[in-house]
Amino acid sequence: MKRAQDGAEAPDAADTRLDTRLGSRLAALRAERGWSLGELAERSGISRSTLSRAERAEISPTASMLNRLCNVYGRTMSQLLSEVESEPALLVRAAEQPVWEDHSAGFVRRSVSPPHAGLRAELVEGRLAEGADIEYDRPPVPGLEQHVWVLEGALEVTVQEVEHRLGAGDCLRMRVWGPTRFRCAGPGAVRYALAVVLP
Repeated sequence: MKRAQDGAEAPDAADTRLDTRLGSRLAALRAERGWSLGELAERSGISRSTLSRAERAEISPTASMLNRLCNVYGRTMSQLLSEVESEPALLVRAAEQPVWEDHSAGFVRRSVSPPHAGLRAELVEGRLAEGADIEYDRPPVPGLEQHVWVLEGALEVTVQEVEHRLGAGDCLRMRVWGPTRFRCAGPGAVRYALAVVLP
Protein backbone atom coordinates (compact mmCIF):
# COMPACT_ATOMS: atom_id res chain seq x y z
CA MET A 1 0.00 0.00 0.00
CA LYS A 2 1.47 3.34 -1.00
CA ARG A 3 1.33 6.43 1.16
CA ALA A 4 -0.06 9.68 -0.12
CA GLN A 5 1.86 12.90 0.46
CA ASP A 6 -0.43 13.87 3.35
CA GLY A 7 0.49 10.65 5.16
CA ALA A 8 -2.79 8.84 4.49
CA GLU A 9 -2.72 5.49 2.77
CA ALA A 10 -3.34 5.75 -0.94
CA PRO A 11 -4.95 2.85 -2.80
CA ASP A 12 -2.61 0.76 -4.91
CA ALA A 13 -3.33 -0.30 -8.51
CA ALA A 14 -5.08 -3.52 -7.45
CA ASP A 15 -7.42 -1.58 -5.12
CA THR A 16 -8.20 0.88 -7.91
CA ARG A 17 -9.01 -1.89 -10.39
CA LEU A 18 -11.29 -3.60 -7.86
CA ASP A 19 -13.09 -0.31 -7.12
CA THR A 20 -13.58 0.25 -10.86
CA ARG A 21 -15.03 -3.23 -11.40
CA LEU A 22 -17.16 -2.88 -8.27
CA GLY A 23 -18.51 0.49 -9.43
CA SER A 24 -19.39 -0.95 -12.83
CA ARG A 25 -21.16 -3.92 -11.24
CA LEU A 26 -23.16 -1.65 -8.92
CA ALA A 27 -24.21 0.47 -11.89
CA ALA A 28 -25.21 -2.68 -13.82
CA LEU A 29 -27.30 -4.02 -10.93
CA ARG A 30 -29.18 -0.72 -10.74
CA ALA A 31 -29.69 -0.64 -14.52
CA GLU A 32 -30.99 -4.25 -14.51
CA ARG A 33 -33.78 -3.12 -12.21
CA GLY A 34 -34.50 0.07 -14.12
CA TRP A 35 -33.90 2.26 -11.08
CA SER A 36 -32.70 5.83 -11.15
CA LEU A 37 -30.05 6.97 -8.68
CA GLY A 38 -32.84 8.71 -6.79
CA GLU A 39 -34.85 5.49 -6.48
CA LEU A 40 -31.80 3.59 -5.25
CA ALA A 41 -31.06 6.38 -2.77
CA GLU A 42 -34.60 6.02 -1.34
CA ARG A 43 -34.31 2.23 -1.08
CA SER A 44 -30.80 2.18 0.45
CA GLY A 45 -30.71 5.33 2.56
CA ILE A 46 -27.48 6.38 0.79
CA SER A 47 -27.31 9.80 -0.83
CA ARG A 48 -27.66 10.07 -4.60
CA SER A 49 -24.29 11.82 -4.92
CA THR A 50 -22.48 9.12 -2.91
CA LEU A 51 -24.05 6.37 -5.03
CA SER A 52 -23.06 8.19 -8.20
CA ARG A 53 -19.45 8.60 -7.04
CA ALA A 54 -19.24 4.92 -6.02
CA GLU A 55 -20.56 3.77 -9.40
CA ARG A 56 -17.95 5.93 -11.14
CA ALA A 57 -15.25 4.57 -8.76
CA GLU A 58 -14.47 8.07 -7.50
CA ILE A 59 -14.77 6.74 -3.95
CA SER A 60 -14.21 3.33 -2.38
CA PRO A 61 -17.44 2.14 -0.68
CA THR A 62 -17.36 1.55 3.07
CA ALA A 63 -18.41 -1.76 4.62
CA SER A 64 -21.61 -0.13 5.88
CA MET A 65 -22.48 1.23 2.45
CA LEU A 66 -21.87 -2.12 0.73
CA ASN A 67 -24.00 -3.84 3.36
CA ARG A 68 -26.94 -1.52 2.58
CA LEU A 69 -26.57 -2.09 -1.16
CA CYS A 70 -26.34 -5.86 -0.65
CA ASN A 71 -29.60 -5.69 1.28
CA VAL A 72 -31.30 -3.84 -1.57
CA TYR A 73 -29.92 -6.25 -4.19
CA GLY A 74 -30.50 -9.42 -2.12
CA ARG A 75 -26.86 -10.49 -1.98
CA THR A 76 -24.26 -11.16 0.67
CA MET A 77 -21.17 -8.97 0.59
CA SER A 78 -19.07 -11.93 -0.53
CA GLN A 79 -21.47 -12.65 -3.39
CA LEU A 80 -21.24 -9.08 -4.60
CA LEU A 81 -17.44 -9.00 -4.34
CA SER A 82 -17.16 -12.40 -6.06
CA GLU A 83 -19.09 -11.01 -9.03
CA VAL A 84 -16.23 -8.62 -9.75
CA GLU A 85 -13.54 -11.27 -9.29
CA SER A 86 -12.70 -14.14 -11.62
CA GLU A 87 -14.74 -17.36 -11.35
CA PRO A 88 -13.94 -18.94 -7.96
CA ALA A 89 -11.88 -22.13 -8.05
CA LEU A 90 -12.64 -25.19 -5.91
CA LEU A 91 -9.24 -24.82 -4.25
CA VAL A 92 -8.56 -21.26 -3.15
CA ARG A 93 -4.90 -20.69 -2.32
CA ALA A 94 -4.12 -18.17 0.43
CA ALA A 95 -2.44 -15.82 -2.04
CA GLU A 96 -5.54 -15.88 -4.29
CA GLN A 97 -8.15 -15.10 -1.64
CA PRO A 98 -9.73 -11.70 -2.36
CA VAL A 99 -9.00 -9.08 0.29
CA TRP A 100 -11.09 -5.94 0.72
CA GLU A 101 -10.31 -3.11 3.11
CA ASP A 102 -12.35 -0.35 4.66
CA HIS A 103 -9.39 1.86 5.62
CA SER A 104 -11.49 4.47 7.41
CA ALA A 105 -13.07 1.85 9.69
CA GLY A 106 -9.91 -0.21 10.36
CA PHE A 107 -11.53 -3.31 8.83
CA VAL A 108 -9.88 -5.94 6.61
CA ARG A 109 -12.00 -8.70 5.07
CA ARG A 110 -10.47 -11.80 3.44
CA SER A 111 -12.81 -14.05 1.45
CA VAL A 112 -11.26 -17.40 2.44
CA SER A 113 -13.95 -19.52 0.77
CA PRO A 114 -15.81 -17.28 -1.71
CA PRO A 115 -19.38 -18.06 -2.78
CA HIS A 116 -19.58 -20.85 -5.35
CA ALA A 117 -22.44 -22.18 -7.48
CA GLY A 118 -24.29 -24.95 -5.66
CA LEU A 119 -22.83 -24.09 -2.24
CA ARG A 120 -24.79 -22.26 0.45
CA ALA A 121 -21.93 -21.35 2.80
CA GLU A 122 -18.89 -19.13 2.62
CA LEU A 123 -15.99 -18.49 4.98
CA VAL A 124 -14.55 -15.06 5.74
CA GLU A 125 -11.63 -13.87 7.85
CA GLY A 126 -12.16 -10.48 9.47
CA ARG A 127 -9.61 -8.23 11.14
CA LEU A 128 -10.51 -5.15 13.15
CA ALA A 129 -7.97 -2.69 14.49
CA GLU A 130 -8.17 -1.71 18.15
CA GLY A 131 -11.01 0.78 18.54
CA ALA A 132 -12.67 -0.22 15.25
CA ASP A 133 -16.45 -0.18 15.49
CA ILE A 134 -18.65 -1.26 12.57
CA GLU A 135 -22.45 -1.11 12.62
CA TYR A 136 -24.74 -2.72 10.06
CA ASP A 137 -28.31 -1.44 10.09
CA ARG A 138 -29.66 -4.62 8.47
CA PRO A 139 -28.44 -7.99 7.15
CA PRO A 140 -27.70 -8.24 3.43
CA VAL A 141 -30.16 -11.17 3.35
CA PRO A 142 -32.85 -11.43 6.09
CA GLY A 143 -32.41 -14.52 8.27
CA LEU A 144 -28.78 -14.95 7.27
CA GLU A 145 -27.03 -17.56 9.43
CA GLN A 146 -23.65 -16.50 10.83
CA HIS A 147 -21.07 -18.20 13.04
CA VAL A 148 -18.40 -15.88 14.48
CA TRP A 149 -15.29 -17.65 15.80
CA VAL A 150 -12.63 -15.44 17.40
CA LEU A 151 -9.10 -16.56 16.52
CA GLU A 152 -7.05 -13.84 18.24
CA GLY A 153 -7.96 -10.93 20.50
CA ALA A 154 -11.40 -9.93 21.80
CA LEU A 155 -14.53 -8.97 19.91
CA GLU A 156 -17.81 -7.43 21.04
CA VAL A 157 -20.80 -8.39 18.88
CA THR A 158 -24.22 -6.83 19.41
CA VAL A 159 -27.19 -8.67 17.92
CA GLN A 160 -30.87 -8.18 18.78
CA GLU A 161 -29.75 -5.44 21.21
CA VAL A 162 -27.70 -7.94 23.26
CA GLU A 163 -23.94 -7.46 23.51
CA HIS A 164 -21.73 -10.56 23.49
CA ARG A 165 -18.03 -10.33 24.41
CA LEU A 166 -15.99 -13.05 22.71
CA GLY A 167 -12.42 -14.03 23.55
CA ALA A 168 -10.04 -16.22 21.58
CA GLY A 169 -11.69 -19.57 20.85
CA ASP A 170 -15.25 -18.36 21.57
CA CYS A 171 -17.96 -18.81 18.93
CA LEU A 172 -21.24 -16.90 18.54
CA ARG A 173 -23.99 -18.48 16.41
CA MET A 174 -26.90 -16.42 15.15
CA ARG A 175 -29.52 -15.72 12.54
CA VAL A 176 -29.48 -12.08 11.59
CA TRP A 177 -32.75 -10.21 11.12
CA GLY A 178 -31.89 -6.71 12.32
CA PRO A 179 -28.95 -4.44 13.16
CA THR A 180 -25.59 -5.86 14.26
CA ARG A 181 -22.42 -4.28 15.58
CA PHE A 182 -18.83 -5.57 15.58
CA ARG A 183 -16.46 -3.73 17.94
CA CYS A 184 -12.82 -4.28 18.87
CA ALA A 185 -12.34 -2.73 22.28
CA GLY A 186 -8.79 -4.06 22.60
CA PRO A 187 -6.23 -4.43 23.85
CA GLY A 188 -4.82 -4.89 20.36
CA ALA A 189 -6.53 -5.98 17.16
CA VAL A 190 -8.91 -8.89 16.74
CA ARG A 191 -8.94 -11.60 14.09
CA TYR A 192 -11.97 -13.80 13.60
CA ALA A 193 -13.50 -16.32 11.22
CA LEU A 194 -17.04 -15.75 9.98
CA ALA A 195 -19.06 -18.60 8.47
CA VAL A 196 -22.03 -17.30 6.48
CA VAL A 197 -24.86 -19.61 5.39
CA LEU A 198 -27.69 -18.47 3.16
CA PRO A 199 -31.19 -19.24 4.48
